[in-house]
Amino acid sequence: MADAFIAELCERVRDHAARKSALRIRGGGSKDFYGQSPAGEAVEMASYSGIVAYEPKELVVTVRAGTPLAELEEKLAAERQMLAFEAPHFGPGATIGGAVASGLSGPRRPYAGSVRDFVLGTRVVNGKGEDLSFGGRVIKNVAGYDVSRLMAGALGTLGVVTEISFKVLPRPAHETTLAFEMDEEEATEQANRWAGLPLPLSATAWQDRKLRVRLSGAATAVAAAKAKMGGEEIEAGDYWRELREQRLPFFDAARPLWRISVPQTAAAIRTAHPQLVEWGGGVRWVSGDLDPMNIRSTAERLGGHATLFRGGDKSIGVFHPLQPALMKIHRRLKAAFDPSGILNPGRMYDF
Repeated sequence: MADAFIAELCERVRDHAARKSALRIRGGGSKDFYGQSPAGEAVEMASYSGIVAYEPKELVVTVRAGTPLAELEEKLAAERQMLAFEAPHFGPGATIGGAVASGLSGPRRPYAGSVRDFVLGTRVVNGKGEDLSFGGRVIKNVAGYDVSRLMAGALGTLGVVTEISFKVLPRPAHETTLAFEMDEEEATEQANRWAGLPLPLSATAWQDRKLRVRLSGAATAVAAAKAKMGGEEIEAGDYWRELREQRLPFFDAARPLWRISVPQTAAAIRTAHPQLVEWGGGVRWVSGDLDPMNIRSTAERLGGHATLFRGGDKSIGVFHPLQPALMKIHRRLKAAFDPSGILNPGRMYDF
């Protein structure tokens, strides 16, 4: 059945490449909002699901792209393991392929790593209809590793990802959340100071003068860190999950949402619009109607970039404009993997 699916997919891609007819790669549709609007005939990947191989002792899992993200997480949790990058679902139909294609990571990202940091290998059907494999299931096998990582965050523009191998990590034995009252600049400075110490940090979030810090690890390590850091231990409940899934009141779907990625030590962004700061200052969420030129020039000045993450007028461009040299690299990659330009055309940039 799996071989038949891949063979049919390859033939379909070759047919569309010959006709220069666009294909829209779709998993569960939970991230259709992200990037420019999808275009082309849908390639539904949800039916291509299932865990191909899982070796808990080796901390490696290989899974088909259409596998529900929740199903994979449940399987890993049964072995007290996890996808350390805490991929957001943004809907009940989220698939692991969509998690890789979007390249989005959750609160743990600055302390554990991003999606691409945990991708060991991929199987991909490129825009020529070729079934290709890169990397491997074993951590020591790094052949083609960089090519596999290219697929993370490419939004399906370079190929149809059909299988992915991940490195997984043990789930922490204990977690607690501390709260501190401080302004944004103080919170950012403190979060970066703590990050330079041997403390089991696993998430930070600041909003409305409150800094929340999650600690994860052995009970003794968490207790020692709590004693060193101070603050108020609070019942976090589902806060970190709600933050990851953007279900907090801050993420009001009625307002455009900007994601500003900057160095963690960058100065505060001065705006009258509501902000939520994650990743020790590395991500600044700003909610409201912002002037695109102004927020993007501000992000550049701080050494980062700004993405219109959700809502708003996409005609201005969702992703931050690339410098000419980087755009040239993007175009070359697209031409190498998808010479007919049929896979998710225009989803990231205008090609």
